Amino acid sequence: MTLTAFLALASPAAARDATVTSFDGTAISTHFFPTVGLAAGQKAPTVLVGHGWGGEGETDPNAASDPVTGNTGVGPLRRAGFNVLTWDARGFGKSGGQAKVDSPQFEGRDVQVLITWLAAQPEAALDKPGDPRMGMSGVSYGGAIQLVAAAIDKRIDAIAPTIAWHSLLRSLYRDAAVKQGWGSLLIAAGSSSVTGGLGGADNGNLDPQIIQAFNEGVTTGAFSQQTIQFFNERGIDRLASRIKVPTLIVQGTVDTLFTLQEGIDNYTALKRNGVPLRMIWFCGGHGICTTSQGPAGFVEGAVIRWLQAHVKRQRIFTGPAFQWIADDGRVRSSSAFPLAQRPALRGNGAGTLSVSPGSPAVGVGALIAATPAAEAVNVAIAPAQAERELVGPPRVAITYSGTATPAKTHLYAQVVDSRANRVLGNQVTPIPVVLDGQQHTVERTLEPIAVHATPASRYRLQVASGTTLYGLQRSTGVASLQRVEVALPVREPISGAGVGMAAKARLIVGKPRGLRRARKGGPHVRVAVRARGVAVRRVKVVLRHRGKVVGTSRRFKLANGQRKVTRVRVRRRLPFGRYVARASGRTVQGAPIRDSRRARLKR
Repeated sequence: MTLTAFLALASPAAARDATVTSFDGTAISTHFFPTVGLAAGQKAPTVLVGHGWGGEGETDPNAASDPVTGNTGVGPLRRAGFNVLTWDARGFGKSGGQAKVDSPQFEGRDVQVLITWLAAQPEAALDKPGDPRMGMSGVSYGGAIQLVAAAIDKRIDAIAPTIAWHSLLRSLYRDAAVKQGWGSLLIAAGSSSVTGGLGGADNGNLDPQIIQAFNEGVTTGAFSQQTIQFFNERGIDRLASRIKVPTLIVQGTVDTLFTLQEGIDNYTALKRNGVPLRMIWFCGGHGICTTSQGPAGFVEGAVIRWLQAHVKRQRIFTGPAFQWIADDGRVRSSSAFPLAQRPALRGNGAGTLSVSPGSPAVGVGALIAATPAAEAVNVAIAPAQAERELVGPPRVAITYSGTATPAKTHLYAQVVDSRANRVLGNQVTPIPVVLDGQQHTVERTLEPIAVHATPASRYRLQVASGTTLYGLQRSTGVASLQRVEVALPVREPISGAGVGMAAKARLIVGKPRGLRRARKGGPHVRVAVRARGVAVRRVKVVLRHRGKVVGTSRRFKLANGQRKVTRVRVRRRLPFGRYVARASGRTVQGAPIRDSRRARLKR
């Protein structure tokens, strides 16, 4: 081999741009970045990174992570040993077509075409021809597309959707209240993107239904049935049962667009599928973090470990089932979600609200972050008697009467930290009411919170007649709130594998049965295995005699509490002596777990 040829083979793999033609002829602009130090001829697994609404695919090979949105940068992913593929979603950047809001029939199929293109790249490690070893990352719009793509393409090995939605309809139109603040920002961002490869274009290429939805919200404060169907068809809730890959859900505690409830619902849905699953919460997302963000690199580290474990298939512990950063900036962990429930912090009160068009007054609430209301019914909440974790959705029940025109309208509920004078998580929730002169009772869960309470903490519920996060009040009248009850969720982490009390989460192996039959030539030994406190996958039982393997079982999985009698096939007639049956597997969070039982075959 000549020196020139040798140098050519050893030269680093090159980054490059490409235009990929999608299923319907739409041009999709892509950017491919080989992992750091990858020489020509070498291969590595790849991560597809999607961008946010109105954005474009990352073009900087060394782009850093963003602690505000939770986005894991191209640079850290490449340094972790991954190739990275970014792209401009249809309707944005240099890609053609119309933005369809992560539709399975359009953006989802675009990703399928990108995966096929990736499989033909010389730097891409493959599981088999046409099937690259790959995962996905990205935030918001780039988070939801991971869930969509994983539901329709089995070639994806793992995903880490960050600040994504579960129900797009609820996110934008909870209880038939238009989230006008975010609607204004989203329509501006989507309409200002350079699209179709036309430099200097000043508007994005959006599906006309998106523009119609915005106009409906502004002019009527309600969505038409056509708009409701459009957003409902783009919900992950319709696809979740088909998602079968390891999933790390990342959600923001101050995200007022896709709130913590979206992550909770995605986690709950995927848990039914039995997939390896984790969820972490951080102070960020679509919102403003006004408290401590916690340790640097929290999200980046979790995403990279997840992809290393499930795409590169490294034997590493990815972390407990659930971790969150509360408003004090500390990371807390639980081996399971939901957390253990404790007695709630409660309060009750009453009051009267004036309802008028255009309320609230200017300055009450920002477009994307709730602020304490100057005019509201305030309900004091009993303080904690000791340090407590307030994690999850508060609950309210309001008995009311009143008259207004129109009678159907919304009030808005939020929980305020009275000492810090801030709304917990910046979250506000619409409460539908009918002010027709009759007495009614309405019960709702509020948007979830993640708060560390102490005996010195003081909280109150506020019920106001309007907020700028949602559409302005359109009714005129008075609401008499005869009884307002509120309960803040007190939760406690569950200890188990990977958290510090592994004895509560374990495999339990029964005594091997059938050793004497196996000595006489029987084909197998029976061993009972039970999972306690945790679900376990890839369980395998190995039978040893004097340190040597004499029999093994097939792999199987166990739900929490499930007992299974498995057959351990023996390789030869068993001699007399001591035996050890050892069962080993991994929790769905990736933590190794094992147990063993001794037995003796006597003469």
